Amino acid sequence: MGRSFDSLVDEAAEVSVEGWDFSWLDSRATEERPSWGYQRLLSRQLAAATSALDIQTGGGEVLAGAGAENFPPTLAATEGWPPNVAKATALLHPLGAVVVADPEDPPLPFADGAFDLVTSRHPATVHWSEIARVLAPGGRYFAQHVGSGTNVEISEYFLGRREPALGRHHEVEADHARSAGLEIFQCRNERLRLEFFDVGAVVFFLRKVIWTIPDFTVDRYRDRLKDLHHQIERDGPFHSTMSRTLFEVRKPPA
Repeated sequence: MGRSFDSLVDEAAEVSVEGWDFSWLDSRATEERPSWGYQRLLSRQLAAATSALDIQTGGGEVLAGAGAENFPPTLAATEGWPPNVAKATALLHPLGAVVVADPEDPPLPFADGAFDLVTSRHPATVHWSEIARVLAPGGRYFAQHVGSGTNVEISEYFLGRREPALGRHHEVEADHARSAGLEIFQCRNERLRLEFFDVGAVVFFLRKVIWTIPDFTVDRYRDRLKDLHHQIERDGPFHSTMSRTLFEVRKPPA
């Protein structure tokens, strides 16, 4: 017999969700990865740059994972959530990157044309005009975005039928990039599978990826979580679907 509902939920409610490390979910959930391998490609982009900015860096784990040997001479990262700012600073400063505490809303605290590369993995908000402003002529934006319809199964389980957020559809985002004066080199979208093997994994995920259920707390959704616990025990893993888009865009040369 598996663990009780209370033990699974209580454990997941207490574990730290700072940064962007999902290793706590090892053996408790599986996430299909996009075919392109963002971090590997990010390493190449950074190695070819002279000045780069990573927007909404989280705890800095993805940027650090690209390898300090690939960092350009000038590298900055922004982050708005104070616990992540501290974590990213501790991780990235020894590697030669400066971390700037900055909210997600514009403007970015940098001069026009300051960077020849801007990157981001899973930005919560995307302000294309600001990206275009801080890019030097000929500079590139390279990023992996969360696309429209991501984890709709989780949202609808807790909140009922939801209309998709079309603003995050990859074709809509590409149009916004063009409107900001940027040229599209790549706009590749893939839909991927996510599986949760116990209700504690769902609790951890919803505490960490807060925009999935914005008002989520264990107490508020305890009855629905208990139903999900019984469903997983009866039917097996809970399945959800993610959308990921790889963007590579360029600011036209002067």
